Amino acid sequence: MKAERIVGILAAVIIFVMATGSLVCAKDPGKKTESFSSGLEDQTGIALTIYNVNLGLVKDHRELRIQEGTGELKFMDVASQIIPTSVHIRSFVNPDSLQVLEQNYEYDLLNPQKLMDKYVGKEVKLYQKNPYTEREEIVTATLLSNNGGPIFQIGDNITFGHPGRVIFPGVPENLISKPTLVWLLHNGLPSLQKVEASYLTNGINWRADYVVTLNDKDDKADLSGWVTIDNKSGATYRDAKIKLVAGDVNRIKDEVMYQRGMIKAAEAAARPAPQFKEEEFFEYHIYTLQRPATVKDNQTKQISLVNADDIKVKKELVFYGAQYYYRSSYGESISKQKVGVYVEIANKKEDNLGIPLPKGTVRVYKKDSEGSLQFVGEDSIDHTPKDEKVRVKLGDAFDVVGTRKQIDWKKIAYDTYEAAFEISLRNHKKEDVAVKVIEPIPGEWKMLSSSHDYKKTEAFTAEFSIPVSKDKETKLTYRVQMRF
Repeated sequence: MKAERIVGILAAVIIFVMATGSLVCAKDPGKKTESFSSGLEDQTGIALTIYNVNLGLVKDHRELRIQEGTGELKFMDVASQIIPTSVHIRSFVNPDSLQVLEQNYEYDLLNPQKLMDKYVGKEVKLYQKNPYTEREEIVTATLLSNNGGPIFQIGDNITFGHPGRVIFPGVPENLISKPTLVWLLHNGLPSLQKVEASYLTNGINWRADYVVTLNDKDDKADLSGWVTIDNKSGATYRDAKIKLVAGDVNRIKDEVMYQRGMIKAAEAAARPAPQFKEEEFFEYHIYTLQRPATVKDNQTKQISLVNADDIKVKKELVFYGAQYYYRSSYGESISKQKVGVYVEIANKKEDNLGIPLPKGTVRVYKKDSEGSLQFVGEDSIDHTPKDEKVRVKLGDAFDVVGTRKQIDWKKIAYDTYEAAFEISLRNHKKEDVAVKVIEPIPGEWKMLSSSHDYKKTEAFTAEFSIPVSKDKETKLTYRVQMRF
């Protein structure tokens, strides 16, 4: 009897301990709860900052209905080109109420090849329609291999190239339909949790494109600038707050994609208000779109950036030399060179401009005699702060021709040389022109003689401004002594 009492008491103690232990576990906030999923239906807002180095910063705001305690959250509808190591999540309600214990990025996406691979060694069904009886037939088969094509075992026979369509019993757990962040979270908030998930993604870029329309005299122009956003990040950003960062942001990356596009030149009767607000940001400039906009996946979107009328423009004809012309004897004729055509714009407020211009492509147009707008050239420009100059090469002159002859070259001492040149400039246009001749002279140099005045604009540069009358030829001759 005593033994039975002891056994009964021990049993009661064990039951009590198990009961109280289960209560403790139920109240233990570290106990793992069920898995939750969050998609676009939970999204309350999104902000997108795009850098012109094929990079975007996404800030995804969502309301989460998750239980208090520790559980798994599947955060879906993120960019497929997300940089997983850049992900950060925080609570708007209480920053201390949400802790990330573990983070995984699931990118093993569902597709026919991977679905077949997952079912190797398992049973599937093959569906086909008999062409003779027109009856639908379904047979059970085991997928033996999927290397170069599926191989099936049907009964005791092994076959490949079966015409039937494969029917799978379900989707494997380790395959997902869209890129997903999976977090093991500890949530200490019993009410609705409001969070921000931020991450960097590749595959989204922006650039600036400018349209310059010259007037008849080529001394003034209208300028319009466009922002082109190219989104190949694998996600759509609906009604996003968009910011653009212009500047040379350093990245540890080898490959930078550059996507080119086209914009249409058009004249507007009235200039709309600027859509972007510009401000300094660190060592860069940031442009904020003053309204929400949707950027779809695999979409190229254009938004007006800047409009300016009657800006001052300076057109130049430039004839360039080269340093190697001075280092040895070339005989009489060196080359028949082209005279380049450039336009220069001063990015100043008094010239109706004066805002930081992001790097991009400048396309220049001009009206012909019939009033139709024609394309006259394009060039790329770097980031240009206000009060700096934008210089655009349009092409080479057709009716202004330049030739160069080396008329003398000799060695004076072991490190001293003399060279003499004759540059002929011929103008076949209907008006007078001025050609800027830029000569990059190497070493320490001294001009011994010159038919025209010059300026030493840099240590190794002599610059001449040569007027050439219509249907006339002007010759520039000079002799220079160099030491190098």
